[in-house]
Amino acid sequence: MTRAFLDVERSLTNRRWTGPDPALDRQAEAIAQATRLPLALCQVLAARGVAPEAAPTYLAPALRELLPDPLTLRDMEPAARRLLASIDRRQRIAIFADYDVDGGASAALLILWLRHFGLAPTLYVPDRIDEGYGPNVPAMQALGAEHDLILCVDCGTLSHEPIAAAGCDVVVLDHHLGAETLPPALAVVNPNRQDESGELAHLCAASVVFLLLVEANRRLRRSGISGPDLMGLLDLVALATVADVAPLVGVNRAFVRQGLKVMSRRERPGLRALADVARLTEAPTPHALGFVLGPRVNAGGRIGQADLGARLLATSSDREAMELAVRLDRLNAERREIEQAVRMEAMAQAEARGVDGPLVWAAGEGWHPGVVGIVAARLKEAYHRPAVVIGLEGGVGKGSGRSITGVDLGVAVHHVAAEGLLLKGGGHRMAAGLTVAQDRLEPAMARLAELLARQGAGQDRARDLPITGLLMPTAASLTLVEQIDDAGPFGAQAPAPRFAFAAQRVTVRRIGDSHLKLSFGDTEGQQIEGIAFGAQDGPLGQALERAGQGRFHLAGRLEQNTWGGKTRVQFRLDDAAPA
Repeated sequence: MTRAFLDVERSLTNRRWTGPDPALDRQAEAIAQATRLPLALCQVLAARGVAPEAAPTYLAPALRELLPDPLTLRDMEPAARRLLASIDRRQRIAIFADYDVDGGASAALLILWLRHFGLAPTLYVPDRIDEGYGPNVPAMQALGAEHDLILCVDCGTLSHEPIAAAGCDVVVLDHHLGAETLPPALAVVNPNRQDESGELAHLCAASVVFLLLVEANRRLRRSGISGPDLMGLLDLVALATVADVAPLVGVNRAFVRQGLKVMSRRERPGLRALADVARLTEAPTPHALGFVLGPRVNAGGRIGQADLGARLLATSSDREAMELAVRLDRLNAERREIEQAVRMEAMAQAEARGVDGPLVWAAGEGWHPGVVGIVAARLKEAYHRPAVVIGLEGGVGKGSGRSITGVDLGVAVHHVAAEGLLLKGGGHRMAAGLTVAQDRLEPAMARLAELLARQGAGQDRARDLPITGLLMPTAASLTLVEQIDDAGPFGAQAPAPRFAFAAQRVTVRRIGDSHLKLSFGDTEGQQIEGIAFGAQDGPLGQALERAGQGRFHLAGRLEQNTWGGKTRVQFRLDDAAPA
């Protein structure tokens, strides 16, 4: 085993600190020599696998260069051809969308694009409780009777019977794991079809829809027709990418970077109203998309009216946008209360069952289906295990799961469903949904745990805390933070860099109910302000408050904090250890 970083074998949060291996250090030094960029930034680039000659391009990615040819995806050609034919013939179009952010953003992209041509498609979002995920036979039959084309977004890849029952052309635009056979749709555009290469498997459904629109616009240009401005739609693609926890690599990184710029212009009525209701006063960040805006867009599909999020994202009316934003904000507050109650029960049940295995799971009678996914995410974060939470009603359980990096939950759930232990199930690497008969719950979870163990789940990898590099307080300048931000955005499979400061004397004070404000640095030089969220009553906060004249190694993330018109460096503390 390699030596622990700063010799921290067991930190205040019971973690072992690990630094970059020598090869990464050498790569960082090579980048620094070639580019004259700060070593701390070069350490971030090295960790991303960036070569010295590629550093400038990586720090300023051009969407034009990273955007894949839409036709590399199977069925893209017939999908684009059919979409354009519907415009030429002024046909009736329905959009069947999933009830989450990705589904809502995907639907909004299509609605806005079709609106440019004077078409008003029908939006249909199934009720989470009454209909469940994806197309169902009654809904597809009803839509098929009144429409010429149905576009299924963020769903449909496994919906053989409902699509066969539609009675009209159906195009599926999805990213969930496909089975060996595809449904009888005119086109199934999905980077996670089994016959795809997997090179674009990181795309969310909104990105797939965006590529369809890129191809449609390209075909229009050949005919001398100007299509809608697609760059102005990237705020929706960015929101969906972050909210659906898609990896921020490749073109996804460019989508989010450009989408944040579009969003900062505050031109979309729905997102502008939602930001105002949520009191977002600063430029949008991936954190804001994932933890502020995303949950509010999701709230309608979780515990309210399923189509509220998509309608908010697609509206061109300021008045309607504000009405929908206020309604979603209230639903989100209600969702948090429901989630808290379920989370407490689920954690107690999971701990009673044991949280040392490859899977943490809990199931309860009457647990609201709209919050089980969020609670699964909380369990995953608490125990660093794939987690599944299931609400039971009438002898049937409907659940949702979240995974950890390196463990493909979607393929494991799909496997268990194929074996007949689940009524249905599917998803992608980091998230999955399932339906199970209550009398088969135990064997289904046992089998799922077995499959996840084969992928390495339950091996306590969370005990390691990776450190990007070591910094002196004087090096932590606002310029450095801005340069590191250029290496972002950071998120799924592209975590924000974590730096350590060695042997610091720390002063702390309590703020709010559970947070700590801290300060450290040189006696006569740079002082860094920091914050430790939720640390007051845990071992981290208790040790720092008792520190006296003691010194600590600190590990955390550098960020910008704007307050009172001034922007300063802020250190978000993740962990500490006595020096």
